[in-house]
Parts: sequence; C-alpha cells; structure tokens
Amino acid sequence: DVYKRQVLVGPSGCGKSTTLRMIAGLEDITNGTLLIGEDNVTHVEASKRGISMVFQNYALYPHMTVKENIEFGLKNNKVAKGKREELIKDVSKTVGLEEYLTRKPSDLSGGQRQRVALARSMVKTPKVFLMDEPLSNLDAKLRNQMRSELIQIHNKLKTTFVYVTHDQVEAMSMADKIVIMNKGEIMQAGSPKEIYNKPVNEFVAQFIGSPAMNVIKTNLKNIKIGFRPEKASLSGGVNFDGIILNCTVTTKEILGAEVLYCLKHNSKNIMIKTEDDTLEIDKQISIYIDKKDLYYFDEKEECIYDIERLESILPKIKKCEIERKLYEEAL
Repeated sequence: DVYKRQVLVGPSGCGKSTTLRMIAGLEDITNGTLLIGEDNVTHVEASKRGISMVFQNYALYPHMTVKENIEFGLKNNKVAKGKREELIKDVSKTVGLEEYLTRKPSDLSGGQRQRVALARSMVKTPKVFLMDEPLSNLDAKLRNQMRSELIQIHNKLKTTFVYVTHDQVEAMSMADKIVIMNKGEIMQAGSPKEIYNKPVNEFVAQFIGSPAMNVIKTNLKNIKIGFRPEKASLSGGVNFDGIILNCTVTTKEILGAEVLYCLKHNSKNIMIKTEDDTLEIDKQISIYIDKKDLYYFDEKEECIYDIERLESILPKIKKCEIERKLYEEAL
C-alpha cells in the first residue's frame, strides 16, 4: 500500500529477510511477480528499482564523516555538488543530524549512527524504504525513542516503509499493516488491532501479545480454547458467564502498575496480568474468563468465528471434564 508502514514479523528463519531481499533484487524470485506501485520489477536489476535499504549493523564507513557517509551514494551517481549540498541539508534536518555532520561514526551514539544510516538512504529519495531489524542493536530505551522517531520521519516523507522485525511489540507499535510470517508463509496480514483481536490461527494468537495468549486443551475432540492474560479476572460477579479455572500461584513479577502471575493448572502454566498485587506464592485461587474473551481453535489450529458453532461449544465445555476437571460450571 502506498505511503504505509508495512511490518513483516515472525520468528527467526521464517522468511522475513529473504522477502525483503527479494523486493530489493538481491534474491531471485522463484514464482510470481513483484510490483512496486504499478511497475513490474521482477526482472529489473536492484540498482534501478528505486529502493533503499537500512540494516541493523548501520554499514557506515568509519573513516568518513557523517556528511561524507550521507554523500557517498550521491557522489557515485555523479549528482552535482550544489544538489548534493541541498539534499544533505534537507535530510540531516529531518533526522536531527545538522550539528553532527563533521563527526566520525565512532563519536556518535547508537541512535545517532542509525540516523546516519537512515539519512544515507533518504538522500536517494527512494520509492520504498526497506528496513531489516534496524533497531535490534539498540538498548530498550533507545529502541522506544527511535520507533517514535521513525514514525515521525515516515509521516514527513510520505513514502512506503517495509520493515522487518522479530519483535512483535515493535511490529504492533509501528505498523499500519502487519504481515505475520511462519515457515516461509504469510499467516495473516492486517492492522495491529485486527491481528490482535481476530487472529486467524493459534500461531498468530500466541505470537502477537505479551505475554502470549494462554491456549489449553479441552475434552471436546480437537477443540482448544485460549484467552489473553489480561482478560482473566479474580472474581466472577453475579451474572458471570464463562469458565472458571482453579490454579496455584507459582511466580509473581511486579511490573509497576501491573503484576504478572504464573499459575499452575495441573501440569499447565498459565499467565495472567492484573493490578492486584496481593496474591502470594502457593496460594490456591480461581480465575474467571468471560465467554466474550475466549478464543476457540479447531483440529487445524484455526480460530473458530462461526457464530452457530461457537454457541454450541461453551455449554459442552462447561459440562465436560477438561484435564481432570479444570473447569467448573459458573454459578
């Protein structure tokens, strides 16, 4: 999509970087065609695709100044000096490098080096920016800062960003559209909200969200149910309609305003996130999950959204023993 931030996300080895390299023209495409806008670039050489790449290792020349690093590609393309100066001035202002142009990469912080790599790509005015894990070498605080800055830069440039990461939090916070990959295939593509609320299968449901969605087996043939840690409640209320899970508290992590508990449910670990910090280790508790917060997965690990089928499942689960009476019918 034009002018969007597309984020490819998935576990290591799922094909994210290979896909990026195919778009860039660095890997051959074995099947199908590649379009950039309306242009078929399947057989167009990499240098003529109007693409620029930003890598996680920055790839800066250590003996050159910031300005010289940004200027390098322009010189190779024989861009006139006056035009080079104008372009460097514009991009250095956009990424906040105006006062660092005479410094060497060794005199810069990790975030500043990343800005130089970005400026070097921007100065070519590409149709598409390809970014391969560009923030992975930064510490957590700087990653958060750079995510925000990249979004602001994208909004200024109004061009397409294709961004690869293994970090689902990074994907959720930066993307207009997320493409989730696994084993070389696209599992699901959509907005962050759509991916989070309506995952198509168990893999997507557990990959997106931190902590991951809890998924447990039932005694119904080939049916599993899932719920997100923040949707579990410690009380059911008078009109509660859902499932009750009896557990033992095994670990407790204070996250600030929230607490992350690991609960043992027979042999199954279950994570819940709550503002209640009063639960102690080894305490026996019951957690309540409303039926509207439950997900159901079939024998193909696909999420069930058919209303008629869903309405028939929960009553059966309530009447069944699930992993030796894991659930009891709510009163």
